[in-house]
Amino acid sequence: MKPDTEMRMPVPGDSTMKGVIRSFGLVFGDIGTSPIYTLSVIFLLTKPSAEHVIGVLSLIIWTLVTLVSVEYAWLAMSLGKKGEGGTIVLKEILVPLLRGGRRAAFVTLLAYIGISLLIGDGIITPAISILSAVEGLMLIPGLESFNHGILMIIACGIAAVLFVIQRRGTDRVADTFGPIMVLWFLALTLSGMVAVSSFPSVLKSVNPYFAVHFLAENGLAGFFVLSEVILCATGGEALYADMGHLGRQPIIRAWYFVFTALLINYLGQGAYIIQHPEAKSVLFEMVFHQAKLAYVPFLLLSILATVIASQAMISSMFSIVYQGINIHIMPLFKIEHTSSKLRSQIYIGTVNWFLLLAVIFIVVQFRESHRLAAAYGLAVTGTMTLTGIMMIWIFGLRKQPSKFVVSVLVTLVAMVFLTANVYKLPNGGYWSLLLAGIPFSVILIYTSGQRRLYRRLSPAGLTRFLERYQKAYLTLSKIEGTGLFFVRDIAKIPPYITHTMFTNNIIYTDNIFVSVMRLEEPFGVSGAFKEALAAGLRVFEIQYGYMEVITVETLLRKSGINEKAIFYGLEDIVTRNAVWKVFAIIKRLSPTFIQFHKLPPHRLHGVVTQVKM
Repeated sequence: MKPDTEMRMPVPGDSTMKGVIRSFGLVFGDIGTSPIYTLSVIFLLTKPSAEHVIGVLSLIIWTLVTLVSVEYAWLAMSLGKKGEGGTIVLKEILVPLLRGGRRAAFVTLLAYIGISLLIGDGIITPAISILSAVEGLMLIPGLESFNHGILMIIACGIAAVLFVIQRRGTDRVADTFGPIMVLWFLALTLSGMVAVSSFPSVLKSVNPYFAVHFLAENGLAGFFVLSEVILCATGGEALYADMGHLGRQPIIRAWYFVFTALLINYLGQGAYIIQHPEAKSVLFEMVFHQAKLAYVPFLLLSILATVIASQAMISSMFSIVYQGINIHIMPLFKIEHTSSKLRSQIYIGTVNWFLLLAVIFIVVQFRESHRLAAAYGLAVTGTMTLTGIMMIWIFGLRKQPSKFVVSVLVTLVAMVFLTANVYKLPNGGYWSLLLAGIPFSVILIYTSGQRRLYRRLSPAGLTRFLERYQKAYLTLSKIEGTGLFFVRDIAKIPPYITHTMFTNNIIYTDNIFVSVMRLEEPFGVSGAFKEALAAGLRVFEIQYGYMEVITVETLLRKSGINEKAIFYGLEDIVTRNAVWKVFAIIKRLSPTFIQFHKLPPHRLHGVVTQVKM
């Protein structure tokens, strides 16, 4: 049977202008809105003298070069599977190279941590982006009296609307995201150029000497400034994580423009700070100073840009969780498709409402963007460090010495930033770890519980099962038609099948074991019959890539399977252990495998097995 191409996620390699423009909206929203708050937050920690401004600008420039251009745009994006990138892909590349053992288990743990940190970081992204943009309202004449309580309510309202509309899908408006972000980057470039022209000496900050000099002169205080400098690179990981949506070339080409726009705007903000050291909300005050009439349109554009950045984050979270479901590290959350054209457009209600509650909680908890910055950065630098460690390992095992050496260097830089961010822990940084701890705990409990549950179920060996089946098939009365039984591994028959066939004497004239197997590759879908096991007993095997969104029923129908009944196993978990009680709750709240793949409910028969854990 040919792969079900209608259900495949696209793997674009398109480097046309359309692909480049789309990448502005899908990939660069987070890093593109960082200029709204980065310098404003940094100069709450250090004096805005000309010398300090030049040093900080140099740090920002070389952070973007090292951790975004080198680590992600060059090194990470050279690693992929069929054009797909991300933490899970790095794990899938590295584990086979290690050939099992404790090192493979360690890499798997690193991947779990990386996924959790991305989710934790993803919660803070819309909170700080939307809140910082809304704070620009206070510069509009007549609105100066707005207090942070009103701004907080507006930010929560925008976030709520954004999350509520997710169920309707975003494919209709997605094509407008790119052009809006292009306009945003053009506005950043223009405002930066105007400011730089008034104080061109800021251009010398391109020299890395000033970054080193700043750190040397300011000692420990300068080191702590790095914890806020990293805000300029938040969202850099999206270049690699979103590579599969558009292909490598469009993202790289767009990054040239984005990097230039960010560079010019940061230089412009630096020039403005040197001339106006009292500035608090630097970007908005700079634009207001340059063109009062254009300020309101610019503010509206900035709010749109932060909404687009948040939308990209939400879509990424759905994608990450779906990958987690496919590789069996997350529960089977209910998934809905929001587009008739692209099956990659999905909605996961559980994740959506969790994110909304978390974002609103974070906004209410911190109230102001500069305070929220204290919680931002730890998860980002943690992700960058883990990515670097896995790249070092991969390039070392593949014997690519130049990339290996550069990976070591950029990972050391990421570790320096991670260490600097540790000081944020008592000031709010612990929130990013607590938020990341939620998905991490779910992953650990779910994977450990599934392994223990599988052992407790004591599946029957295939040889012994076939002996009993052949006797039963010859002696028992058979039901006309086809019965489907879902199994994970044909070599180990789950107890619900033996209970159904040999205890309840339910055997059809045509019995089909359906095995759904995840491939080690991101893409590919196939369904085919294997060699018959016995008279009236066949095996239908479905294989799919871990990035695929599949419809099992469609694959069955294409192979001519029209079943009369579908049997599946349900576990009634009995335990006194607190951890396994949590696992039991997760299992009860999650759809079954059958419900997850939306098989026809009128043909379903669940067989309950009580399991003591």
